Amino acid sequence: MLQTDLSLNYLYKPAHKNIKKPVLMLLLHGYGSNEADLFSFADQLPDNFFIISVRAPRSLPYGGFAWYDINFMDAQKFNNVEQAQQSISLIRQFIAECIDNHDLNPDQVWLTGFSQGAILSYALTLQQQQNIKRVICLSGYPSPDIIGDKLQGEYIDLQFFISHGVEDTVIPIDWARQADQWLNQLKIPHVYKEYRSGHGIVPQNFYDMLDWIEQVK
Repeated sequence: MLQTDLSLNYLYKPAHKNIKKPVLMLLLHGYGSNEADLFSFADQLPDNFFIISVRAPRSLPYGGFAWYDINFMDAQKFNNVEQAQQSISLIRQFIAECIDNHDLNPDQVWLTGFSQGAILSYALTLQQQQNIKRVICLSGYPSPDIIGDKLQGEYIDLQFFISHGVEDTVIPIDWARQADQWLNQLKIPHVYKEYRSGHGIVPQNFYDMLDWIEQVK
C-alpha cells in the first residue's frame, strides 16, 4: 500500500521483527517509472534491510514519475540540473524522515538506483556521503553536470556495485564506464560489471548484485 505520511510517497517492506535499528535500503526508480518497479524484487533481498521504494516528485504522462526533466532534443542541456539538485535535497530530507519515523540505523544507509535513480545515487553520495555506506547503481552513470565540483574528497567505509548493459540504447555503455574511472580516482572500492543486455536488469545481473550484497552487508 502506498504510504503518504512522509515528504515523498513510498512503499515499504519492514525488516525481520527481531532486528532492532535495521538498515535502510532506499530504492530510487528511473525516469518514467514509479515506486513499484524496483520494489518488485524486495522479497528477494536480505531481511535485515528495511526496504523503502520511493516515488519521484515530478509527474509524467501515462502515470510515470521523474526526479528531473530530460531534454531529449538538446544534448548540451540534457539534464535539468536545477531540478536534479532539488531532488537530491528532497532525498536527503526523506532519508532523515525514514530513519526517524521507522526507528532505523542512523549510521548506515544503502541506496539502490536504476537509470535516473542511479545517476542521483552517484551525485547524492559523492557530493556528501553522510551516512550512506553502500550504493548499487544499475544502468546509470555519474553525471558531471549534476555532481559538479561538489565532490566530498574523502569517503569512509563506502562501496559501490555498478552494472550496465553493453547494448543499452538509452544510456550508452561508454557513459557507464566513466564510473569505473571516477571511483578508481577517488579510491572508492567498487565492483563494475557489464552484461550482454539493454537498458534493464537481466537475471545474471540480479544474482551478481545479490551476491555482492551478501559479501558487503
